[in-house]
Amino acid sequence: MSNLLVNTRDQKFLIYEQIGIEKLFAFDRFADYSQDVVDMVLSEAEKMAVEVIAPTLEEGDKEGAQFKDGKAYAPSCYQEPFKKYCEAGWLCASEEPEVGGQNLPVMLRTAVGELFAAANMSFTMYPGLTHGAANLVKVHGTEEQKNKYMYKMFAGEWGGTMCLTEPGAGSDVGALRTSAKRLPDGRFSITGTKCFISSGDHDLTENIVHPVLARIEGDPPGTKGISIFVVPKIRVNDDGSLGEPNDVVTGNIEHKMGIKGSATATLNFGENGNCIGELLGGEREGMKIMFQMMNEARLDVGLQGQAVASAAFEHAVAYSKERIQSKSALAGKDPNAEALPIINHPPVRRMLMWMKAYLEGIRALNYFTGFSIDVSHASSSEEERNKYGGYVEIMTPICKAFSSDRGVEICSKAMDVYGGYGFCQEYPVEQYMRDCKITQIYEGTNQIQALDLIGRKLGQNGGMNIMSLFEEISATISRVKERENLRSYAAKLEEAYNSVAELPMKFIEFFKSGKPAATIQNAEPFLAVMGDLLCGWLLLQGADIALEKLDAIYKEAGADTVEKQKALAENNTEAAFYEGKIASAKFFASEILPTVRTRCEIVKAGEIIPVEIAEVSFAY
Repeated sequence: MSNLLVNTRDQKFLIYEQIGIEKLFAFDRFADYSQDVVDMVLSEAEKMAVEVIAPTLEEGDKEGAQFKDGKAYAPSCYQEPFKKYCEAGWLCASEEPEVGGQNLPVMLRTAVGELFAAANMSFTMYPGLTHGAANLVKVHGTEEQKNKYMYKMFAGEWGGTMCLTEPGAGSDVGALRTSAKRLPDGRFSITGTKCFISSGDHDLTENIVHPVLARIEGDPPGTKGISIFVVPKIRVNDDGSLGEPNDVVTGNIEHKMGIKGSATATLNFGENGNCIGELLGGEREGMKIMFQMMNEARLDVGLQGQAVASAAFEHAVAYSKERIQSKSALAGKDPNAEALPIINHPPVRRMLMWMKAYLEGIRALNYFTGFSIDVSHASSSEEERNKYGGYVEIMTPICKAFSSDRGVEICSKAMDVYGGYGFCQEYPVEQYMRDCKITQIYEGTNQIQALDLIGRKLGQNGGMNIMSLFEEISATISRVKERENLRSYAAKLEEAYNSVAELPMKFIEFFKSGKPAATIQNAEPFLAVMGDLLCGWLLLQGADIALEKLDAIYKEAGADTVEKQKALAENNTEAAFYEGKIASAKFFASEILPTVRTRCEIVKAGEIIPVEIAEVSFAY
């Protein structure tokens, strides 16, 4: 890979050969799309990522977001790239033309987003939050609010945020203290403090529009009493021009381990009793409305974890080919053996294979989820919309948590490939590691994602969503079993599938037997085995396709022996790619999937030692 960000060949394999984006072209919404258009979008996105965004990675990290005289500033090197990004229409590309978009399929937006986040994750957070906030106004706002805020947000003239978290409440959104007091004109006076607000204050746009969760005075406690309000940093006059500041004061920005170019702010609303907000949607519908943005953001965060891991992996592979160190351990005591590039050493090769297999697995998971969103929105068949919508519900917490968990591990192993140099700022993997860590934490910690999976998603639609997904996996197993070269690996996937499929009923048993802690405590392990199962499924599905393509290449070239095939793969990039896809699936099935059964048995045992142990015991 020349761009050292994303394997664009693997992107196209997923888009065209495995998932099949052409299926979307049959829907009215995407009728103007074709493979030529998709190729052009990917090419332009790669140029934007490599030539415009990527050069800001190191400089933006070193300068960081700044806080001076009560105002926050994005890194100066972000200014021109942000303008180019917005002028090119990337911020709202997936929206309708009526609001400035291009009806870009979410699946394609996912591929484009991977390129951008791999180039500089911190940079992408500014337009990413803006898109999410503008989309809230589009779906839930009045015509007046859309005209007032939405169009300028989608154009990138104004920014946007997501204001949920408060210092005392943290992840317990229902404990918020921000209040809304009714005003005679139908608007509300907003008072309260929000913290950890990404893109909370900066100078990339002339105004920032904050969707703020607050409780109207007199409304009940907990999440059921929460409403959501549109609160601009600067008030907007009736003619659309900017008016007076809206009493939204930035208290500080955080000094963080990573994503230093992103201004993570504490915002004080109504310090002087003069902050005005407009109700978005209905009263006490705040959480329902905000979940639209939260779910969008959770998928984006999972993609961030995957994208940064992709860049770390590509750099690690390039470094391992250049770094000469030690003769091969396989050379024994041969005094004439020469030092080799470290990619030739089996331990390094195994690390790279582990990274490659997981990266391709979570990429496939995120792209398939994007495809499912497209079908759930665009299909004319209610049955098809419900089926793919059910997949999205199940996979959203898995995409967020599993992609970020494995993303951090991939970054860590990439650093290991560099050895001590990787720990130094001389190479970018040190920053990738720091930037990626937050993806496990924000937008709902991965523990919260796991609880969402077992507490809400497994039982949705009477359990039919998860059963439908299991049926897809089972169908792949049956098909791949017919291929002699993959049969043994399909058997390993089947064993993992059978083990995971037993757990939902086991969780019900735990509750019925008075051991709910056994279910709650094992939420994370369950999400992890689900992630491994889905990756194993998608990797093997891809290997089945790759094997057919590879057989055709070998047949055309007359490569009818293992030796000829190996020689061909050394000089034929397509053959090498397909060989790599098959190797990823075989490695994952051999090394990862056999652990699933044992981990499921641990969950089924229902031990609750961490819950039963005395609290004081953790101190010794």
